[in-house]
Amino acid sequence: MLKAKTLFAAASGFEAARHVDILPVGHRSRRLHGHSFLAQVRCDLHGGWARFPGGEVDRLRETLESRIAQLDYRLLNEQVQQPTDENLARWVRAHLDVPGIEQVGIQSTPHEGVDLDGQGHAHVWRRYVFQSAHRLPNVPLGHKCGRMHGHGFEVIVHANQALGQRDLSIDYDHLDDLWAPIHMELNYACLNDLPGLQNPTSEVLSSWIWSRLKPRLPELSWVTVYETASCGANYDGERYRIWKELTLDSSLQLKHAPHGSPLRRIHGHTYTLRLHLSAPLDTVMGWTVDFGDVKEIFNPIFKAIDHQPLHQIADLEDCDTASIASWILGKARGQLPQLDRVDLYETRGCGAIVSLGDEGPALPV
Repeated sequence: MLKAKTLFAAASGFEAARHVDILPVGHRSRRLHGHSFLAQVRCDLHGGWARFPGGEVDRLRETLESRIAQLDYRLLNEQVQQPTDENLARWVRAHLDVPGIEQVGIQSTPHEGVDLDGQGHAHVWRRYVFQSAHRLPNVPLGHKCGRMHGHGFEVIVHANQALGQRDLSIDYDHLDDLWAPIHMELNYACLNDLPGLQNPTSEVLSSWIWSRLKPRLPELSWVTVYETASCGANYDGERYRIWKELTLDSSLQLKHAPHGSPLRRIHGHTYTLRLHLSAPLDTVMGWTVDFGDVKEIFNPIFKAIDHQPLHQIADLEDCDTASIASWILGKARGQLPQLDRVDLYETRGCGAIVSLGDEGPALPV
């Protein structure tokens, strides 16, 4: 198996008020207002940074929480001169004493935020929802997606500031204006009736949206389509990636936690597991891999870890999220060679990402 890269992730929420004076007069965010923010960080941590092997997520979460406490129930303008989401992410990155930071994110609402990548580029993202029907005309006879059905689709538009020439970070309202005519086409429509969407898979839909946005938004870096809450596709103008999300309810204990630590006791989590796959587009089927096939092929591994004591799995080195994610990637690659990334979160935004290549966009948690 190829050498995998592991990133540890943590998230922490805070309540704060702000006014953003750099925005045009009359803009609603120039007024004093507040949000329930979520700060996130992903790090390539070196061995020995945590108090014990397997304790990386716990220490990273504690470190982030202690730093974010400076922003909690505060007027952010007292800490950051222009507290946009991007500038707040840069503040967190500058003040967080953690090695190997590769991504810092600020989510100001469930529908918008900014992620800073390893090069310091700001990726602004905005989530949109539309209600549509579709059917997949090329699936085998009896496949459920061959029947006309519907979804509450979600789309996330990712825009990389470094690709554009704007003096001011991309305003969410600018993305809204660009999205509005596309929303008018897609919302309360049968997707098969739209030119270019005769075979409206998530992958085809993501590239269809890309082709309409990119000429007007040169900063566009990814289009993400959620077909359901648990599966979807990404497109960056060249590559397609899909993911399938599952929930695990499992017990565990950390073998290397020190005596007296609660993490050494048998405890449990409701894990969020995301399987990411990358493959060329099948031009007939219109997908990279069928979501249903992913679920069916992975099901034996899922049954081995869901509602199970993970610490009793003989070939699982330990039960921290990085070890479990690596174990899942190794077990599943034989049956799903397109699988190149596994995300495992023990609580919201706190866990590990194990990947074999490009990690793709940072999906909201």
